Amino acid sequence: MCALLFFATTVNYLDRQVLSLLKPHLEEIFGWSNSDYANIASVFQFVYAISMLFAGRIIDKLGTKKGYAWAIIIWSVGAVIHAFAIPIGQSISTVLGFMGIGVASVSIVGFMVARAVLGFGEAGNFPAAIKATAEYFPKKERSFATGFFNGGTNIGAVLAPLSVPFIAAKWGWEAAFLFIGAIGFLWLIFWYKYYEKPEEQKRLSAEELAYIKADDVDTRVINSEGVAEETKVSWFKLLTYRQTWAFAVGKFMTDGVWWFFLFWLPAYLKDQYGMMDTQIMLPLAVLYSMTMVGSIGGGWFPMYFIKKGYEPYDGRMKAMLMIAVIPLVVLAAQPLGHISFWMPVLLIGVGASAHQAWSANLFTTVSDMFPKKAIGSVVGIGGMLGGLGGVVMTKLGGGLFDHYKALGHIETGYTIMFTICAVAYLVAWVIMKTLVPKYKVISDL
Repeated sequence: MCALLFFATTVNYLDRQVLSLLKPHLEEIFGWSNSDYANIASVFQFVYAISMLFAGRIIDKLGTKKGYAWAIIIWSVGAVIHAFAIPIGQSISTVLGFMGIGVASVSIVGFMVARAVLGFGEAGNFPAAIKATAEYFPKKERSFATGFFNGGTNIGAVLAPLSVPFIAAKWGWEAAFLFIGAIGFLWLIFWYKYYEKPEEQKRLSAEELAYIKADDVDTRVINSEGVAEETKVSWFKLLTYRQTWAFAVGKFMTDGVWWFFLFWLPAYLKDQYGMMDTQIMLPLAVLYSMTMVGSIGGGWFPMYFIKKGYEPYDGRMKAMLMIAVIPLVVLAAQPLGHISFWMPVLLIGVGASAHQAWSANLFTTVSDMFPKKAIGSVVGIGGMLGGLGGVVMTKLGGGLFDHYKALGHIETGYTIMFTICAVAYLVAWVIMKTLVPKYKVISDL
């Protein structure tokens, strides 16, 4: 199960990163400003954010198998149609022209449509993956399993700069979207072959099933026909719990940092160091390779405290406080950047690695405190807030970079953004700890 979730998450991040890697090239072809690019990127994040709210509920309703399959089909289609962004933009421009509505840029409209489809589909990945983790792992092992599949974000982020610039240079930017987007359809074959509910999984022994179910609480009720079924959980009911808000605030405050690194680092290397196309392959591959340490290690870290007798949530929060300090090294990225471009690359790599450790534990706080029937919905609520945090960071970055570029020192814009990225985790931890100071399981849903 970990392998399936890992590869799906890898594909998820491959698809979303293609545009950022091609941004320095596409902005020269289409004449985009930083704000234009920010608008395109923020469409993905906004649709992703809104869709996350519904994705969790849809996953809960359809079940993990069907829900995950539909998610990857939709986002793979969205990834592929980026290659046809110009025809799409022209068609929309023509239709709007008949209605008397003018379109400023065909390319921007076309890419916005493609990003919207991609964002809608990709919203299903983490709610489905977290639900599958809760189905197949007992609580004490979920952060490690989450850290493992979350490592797919790192592999996707590493493979993208190693492949996308090369494909684009050899066959054109359209080919990069086509080749990378088609990978998701291959994953579907293995998903349908190997995934079943634990109770129906023929590859699972009775002892393994009992181990998985050992700490489960039966939240089903008996209906009028005498059949046990899960009760539906209202979003409004979930919003009355501090635990929901703690997770949502943690996502809002820190997801935007990862989005910023993912969407703007290729532009940063171009703006400050004049690096483009295949020149960015090695630095970004090294940077995202570093994040694998945080993803796997971060999932393991709280187990040290849990084995010492801490409740899962309390041990996780203790580990997350230590993790939240690490991104402060990003504050040194700009001051030391004059030495070599490798200095900010390595320092940001440390900060991004800490994010992955943080993210693995943040996701698992949901399954620590909520029953399985609500996990998808809670993750969806938090994901929506995380996506909106990404919109804020992307729009803020685009505005700052255009402003300081016009003044002749764009590096100031990056200094401001790196500072926000560095301190976001400590601020998030303080708010989360204030909302939920002690471990408390939700048992009245």
